Amino acid sequence: MNNVEVSHISKSFDGQAVVSDLSFDIRAGEVFGLLGPNGAGKTTVIRMLLDIIRPDSGRIMVLNRSLGEVKDSIGYLPEERGLYRKLTVMDTLMYFGSLKNNQSEERTLALLEKMGLLSYRDKKISELSKGMQQKIQIIAAIIHDPDLIILDEPFTGLDPVNMKLVQDLILELKSEGKTILISTHMMDKVERMCDRIFMIHRGNGVLHGSIGEIKSRYGKNTIFLEFDGELKRMPGVKKVNNAGNYAELILESGVDAQAVLKSIVDEVRVNKFEISAPSLNEIFIEVVEGA
Repeated sequence: MNNVEVSHISKSFDGQAVVSDLSFDIRAGEVFGLLGPNGAGKTTVIRMLLDIIRPDSGRIMVLNRSLGEVKDSIGYLPEERGLYRKLTVMDTLMYFGSLKNNQSEERTLALLEKMGLLSYRDKKISELSKGMQQKIQIIAAIIHDPDLIILDEPFTGLDPVNMKLVQDLILELKSEGKTILISTHMMDKVERMCDRIFMIHRGNGVLHGSIGEIKSRYGKNTIFLEFDGELKRMPGVKKVNNAGNYAELILESGVDAQAVLKSIVDEVRVNKFEISAPSLNEIFIEVVEGA
């Protein structure tokens, strides 16, 4: 069953097309990635899903109803944060719950405990770090127990420990049957969490499907390498994404990966060597640059 159906939507501002004939669906109980470079049209799509703006053409159905009937069943984390700095954490979250007609002190306390913030319940928002405020904003997005959750850049400002905390929360919500749309530039998170993705570039849909399906289209032309030493240019390697002791090597068409390995071991100490499809990050770059 689909909880979101987007059919041939288009939107222009001042005669400039921002979204052009987009169609995709989001299934009940899946984590869905809405991806694209800055200015691609992602925010416009999200605002149409929230009925903040209307498409010029096309149709959007959410939870098998029109948007006007389901607003209280949607949770939204905007990229631009908005918390009342003089309110306490508890008052803030209870207020957000009341806006959606679902104010629960028990749920509020449970979510604060889950996010490691229970001891801050009586602190003012202004007294919290940016990372803590980000976690409060995430709780505010789900405080009313929505069926559809839209998270725009949920990992912004979080350290690795809190990123994992938020990631675990998202996967827990999925296990409860919630439908979750994530928009983020963190491709490693998308790869680990999302069941399917839809990528927009210049207002057009350019990539759609499961992570496995998309990566299989690009073939096993990539070597993931962990090494000690200095990696030099190698014949047969089209591109190197080097991150110190870790590298992603994109091979030229028809090149034998084993031959590349032989040339690598003459130069560096190899700790791990894996032949695979390219990372989603590399596919993202290739699609954008190719377009």
